[in-house]
Amino acid sequence: MQVAKVIVDVPTSQTNHTFDYLIPEPLENIVIKGMRVSVPFGPRKVMGFVVEVSDHSEFDKLKPLDEVMDLTPVLTDELLQLGKWMSEQTVSFYIQNFQAMLPQILKAKYKKEIEALTDVELPEGLQQLFAGRTIMDFEEFIERNGNYALLLEEIKNGHVQINYIVKSKETKKTKVFIGPNKEQYLLEEAIEDMSNRAKKQKKIMEWFIQQPEPVEQQLLLTKLQTTSSTINQLVDKKLLKKIDKKVYRDPFQNTEFERTTSLPLNSQQQAAIKPIWDAIDSKKDEVFLLHGVTGSGKTEVYLQAIERVLVKGEEAIVLVPEIALTPQMVQRFKGRFGSEVAVLHSALSPGEKFDEWTKIHKKEVKVVVGARSAIFAPFENIGIIIIDEEHETSYKQDEQPRYHAREVAKKRGSYHNCPIVLGSATPMLESYARAKKGVYRLLEMPDRMNEGEMPPVEIIDMRDELYAGNRTMFSRNLLDAIKSRIERKEQVVLFLNRRGHSTFVMCRECGDVMKCPACDIALTYHKSSHQLKCHYCDYQIPMVKECQVCKSKTIRYFGTGTQKVEEALREHIPEAKVIRMDVDTTRRKGSHKSLLDKFGNGEANILLGTQMIAKGLDFERVTLVGVLAVDTMLHLPDFRSSEKTFQLLTQVSGRAGRHKLPGEVIIQTYTPEHYSIQLASQYQYQQFFQQEMETRKGFHYPPYYFLTLINVSHPNQLKAQEVTKTICKLLFKHLSAQATVLGPTPSPIVRINNRYRYQCMVKYKDEPNQREVMRRILKHYHDDIYRHDLTIQVDFEPYSLM
Repeated sequence: MQVAKVIVDVPTSQTNHTFDYLIPEPLENIVIKGMRVSVPFGPRKVMGFVVEVSDHSEFDKLKPLDEVMDLTPVLTDELLQLGKWMSEQTVSFYIQNFQAMLPQILKAKYKKEIEALTDVELPEGLQQLFAGRTIMDFEEFIERNGNYALLLEEIKNGHVQINYIVKSKETKKTKVFIGPNKEQYLLEEAIEDMSNRAKKQKKIMEWFIQQPEPVEQQLLLTKLQTTSSTINQLVDKKLLKKIDKKVYRDPFQNTEFERTTSLPLNSQQQAAIKPIWDAIDSKKDEVFLLHGVTGSGKTEVYLQAIERVLVKGEEAIVLVPEIALTPQMVQRFKGRFGSEVAVLHSALSPGEKFDEWTKIHKKEVKVVVGARSAIFAPFENIGIIIIDEEHETSYKQDEQPRYHAREVAKKRGSYHNCPIVLGSATPMLESYARAKKGVYRLLEMPDRMNEGEMPPVEIIDMRDELYAGNRTMFSRNLLDAIKSRIERKEQVVLFLNRRGHSTFVMCRECGDVMKCPACDIALTYHKSSHQLKCHYCDYQIPMVKECQVCKSKTIRYFGTGTQKVEEALREHIPEAKVIRMDVDTTRRKGSHKSLLDKFGNGEANILLGTQMIAKGLDFERVTLVGVLAVDTMLHLPDFRSSEKTFQLLTQVSGRAGRHKLPGEVIIQTYTPEHYSIQLASQYQYQQFFQQEMETRKGFHYPPYYFLTLINVSHPNQLKAQEVTKTICKLLFKHLSAQATVLGPTPSPIVRINNRYRYQCMVKYKDEPNQREVMRRILKHYHDDIYRHDLTIQVDFEPYSLM
């Protein structure tokens, strides 16, 4: 007998282990590790992952599994091992980790069909089922007791394929191809028999005599300047045939990617790439930290490292932060490697994502460029993993499983014996400290390409502007600089660290601030919809005309949002053409690209935006970058706020003067003396590193200590507080005396979505027992979590303390 050991899709601590199922005889030798199966579980059927196939079980009575959901494994052996490792590391359930590795569509219900691909005669058992058709429903195959072994054999031979039918309204799934329906000599005879008036028909026939391969109908119509009715006449005469071919949904189908070739490397690029090439050639799982200023040519180093990998017949994964996944970034990789590249990111529709994943799964591509989840690309021969902008916090998943893509990359690197390259102009302090200690290998690229200077930075003290009677959001210097750029037909990037029109709405009479009733946070005013919105739970109401507390009509807007800046720009500089980029203007699919294309084509002088314009943009006419309100980030209750401010200012400054025209940066702030602003304006990463490290050492923060953050939430405030207090006591009791347990304390935002939030924190240097303690605590509260609406979140490397 054959037994499948299955992890079922029931995420609880009681089910976080394998269940044994008997493999029915028709499915023996078909069910293998990494496949998804449907199994009976209690009164219902659930999906599960086969993690092992065995010939025995310690249980007597086994239920048979119901059906296989895949005929080829969706998870490789390595990914199954990785899922178990992640489960241990993040104290999450196995099923959560396996699900995180797959595109969304594989978690939903969908149809499968079997398609015969060639004119080859299929074995009799399959031929009968197809009965002259090229496509058959998978359900029909099961109902008619199709032979799985036979089907699998033909899939391996490439004669048959399984299609997942995913409803996706954005794109066509099939295209019509036209091909010859008779041998060449019969086509030649048919031309002889045609009347002289049938010139268009003859032209088409001559095309297929010279090149008998099927061609897409649309292409044929364009090439031969003919009509579909002419083609239909030849199809009716049985001389040509129409073939429906499945094509991938291609998010870039209307984009022409100009092919590029390797550029000559300068001396600092050569010095950086040589150790990476050596590691690729010797299959060494070394971690490199590539510290290169913005515009130093890091991307070319990545591209030529990947070329080295592809020559060896191996594969490459490139991670970029979601907001840096600009069309420009995709252009660079598609331009160099063409159809060898699959792109995975959140702006794709579920169908497009699935098709890109399918290309990887079928080994049709060699390079994956994507955001965080692309680290799980089902490659089996990885030669390099590159993480660009490695300091970005978006590489950390903020819900279970709370993995960091960097740690997953290092694990995959050690499995495949391949190098990991972490690149950044402003590396995370933890990464740079590791490189300094020799845990990572440090590669420095301190100079810009073409000996270009970093643009000079001017810091404007906005308090002086107020004293001088300037109450606008623009300093006089910045306004003058913008006007002069517009006159010179150059472009400006203005950066603001928030979206919406005004940050909050306040009554001047009694001082009441309009807050969300479900969250302890001020509502943001959005002028375009004339609404007040909560950016946490999406609560929204129409703008109020009077104070809800004292009924006064003296309602005022405070703070600055992107919409408000856009209005002010039009008021002060009427001739300016402004493109605004924030979450609101880029909601629609493709809007991100179209707005950047407009700016690139010179349809606007000013690009105004939030975080999404800080990275990856490269426009040669941008000579001025203005930062409007840097203080918002600096004063967040987060020990990394200085580091994040320094990184952001350095990244934004790097958008100016990247080509021949010299650039300039103007930073407006109410705290010009802060060291992160001062040092960012001088591009002094080393000095910032030293100063910030001293602060971190004094307050026992990473990289000197590790942190674990435990968040507890519940609709009842007392319950949330009580549970957090008990957790603190248990941690204090079971961890070593060297660990510091802080809390319980209310979270910085005490209430979100009518749930009260409390937290506690552990600071430690080495607590090997900690994960086991956390597992026992979660088990202790199991009933409260599943029956009484309690949430306990454990984060072993928190990037947000909010």
